[in-house]
Amino acid sequence: MFAAMIVLSFGSCKPYDDLNIQSAGPLVLSATKSTVVLTQKTATESAVSFNWTTGNNRGTGASISYQLQIDKKGADFANAVRFDLGKGIYTLSLTGSVLNGYLLDYWNVTPNTGTAFEARVLSTIYADTEINDISPVYSFSASAYLPVSSTLYLLGSASPNGWDAGKALAMTPQSDPTVFVYQGTLNSGDLKFITTSGQFLPSYQKGADDLHIVYRTLDSEPDSKFTISETAVYKVIVSLLDLTVSIKKMDLPAYSTIYMVGSSAPNGWDISNATQLVQNSENPFLFTYNGAMQAGDFKFPVNRNSDWGQDMFMKVDDSHMYLHKGGSNGDDKWSIAKKGYYTITLNLMDNTITINRLKLYMVGSATPIGWSIDQSVELTEDGTDGCIFTYSGPMVSGEFKFPVNRNTDWGQDMYMKTDDTHMYLHKGGAADDNKWNITSDGNYVITANVETLLISFIKQ
Repeated sequence: MFAAMIVLSFGSCKPYDDLNIQSAGPLVLSATKSTVVLTQKTATESAVSFNWTTGNNRGTGASISYQLQIDKKGADFANAVRFDLGKGIYTLSLTGSVLNGYLLDYWNVTPNTGTAFEARVLSTIYADTEINDISPVYSFSASAYLPVSSTLYLLGSASPNGWDAGKALAMTPQSDPTVFVYQGTLNSGDLKFITTSGQFLPSYQKGADDLHIVYRTLDSEPDSKFTISETAVYKVIVSLLDLTVSIKKMDLPAYSTIYMVGSSAPNGWDISNATQLVQNSENPFLFTYNGAMQAGDFKFPVNRNSDWGQDMFMKVDDSHMYLHKGGSNGDDKWSIAKKGYYTITLNLMDNTITINRLKLYMVGSATPIGWSIDQSVELTEDGTDGCIFTYSGPMVSGEFKFPVNRNTDWGQDMYMKTDDTHMYLHKGGAADDNKWNITSDGNYVITANVETLLISFIKQ
């Protein structure tokens, strides 16, 4: 005999108690459906619920437990699936996937063909002498589905992981488990779908057009593929039951992460620790680095893979870049001539790049120009280290701080006071406004280092 060892869904469960059910009616089984047609789209939903009355304990006052039995019609329950429910349970709900598993794997029914079944409930009355009762048989029919794959993978030159079936990129199953979705970068190239990581067959190929797929199980069958014309972010939706596919370009950049590497970069040529640029939250095509750069070269890989075979953004000229494909010839880098604090912005929409070295200004009641920010005093950049700025000249009692430009809207970034020897970068628009104070008129040498965030005041 076969005992069910699975997790099932119990509905409308009545708490068992010691009510006297000696006067209850006979044990009777019913179900929510007499014809059950299973589909994979509804596999996680309840396919059928069996319900039964309490029956009676024949005046013994004893408790009753229940067992539901299901078998093919005419088998006299010799090969039944048996669900032991225990006491106080009067219903059992089977999901589509659970019932389908029994139909295919236990009873070996032919998919998509109605098969006649019978069900009954056996009650056990725990009196001095154990008594059994059996409900009348309930007849129903059930039709199974042949499941499509529960996994699907992207494969091809258009896929981020290429033609290596062992590294094929898994798509995400949806609430309907026959539908799979991928949203991310696709390269220009060819694309198809495999069902098992590491195996080229079975696969789903391009069907009659770009909106349909066809199932392929043999090498001798046509191997048509989908063509991706340009590298970008795409949303791919595949329905294995409907044999449909949707491949749509999204208004997003091809990469969500960009890194910087090179002799001028903060972490040098250590690509596994390459410096990540910041993606703009309002415009995802913009990526920015703000910070110190050494004299040297740099370029922009799209990941931190240490094999150096990844795509990279490389130099066309000082304001333009191109996407260098991993493994291709060419190694065009930008150069930094002088150490400094730089803002570098990549625009993946038009493949442009801007490289600006920081300038530093001083404004405030302690300075020679007061609060006229459009005339703020420009500090002198060090000859070798462009992160160090100096002012030498008169100061009066009052306050000051360091804007990074002379914009009159006062919305720019500024370096402000942490304490008498340290500063921090205040972001434009933030509420804080911490300034230094000069308490004695005179000539001063003020030195600010935007890399170390140190500041010094020396009265002459």
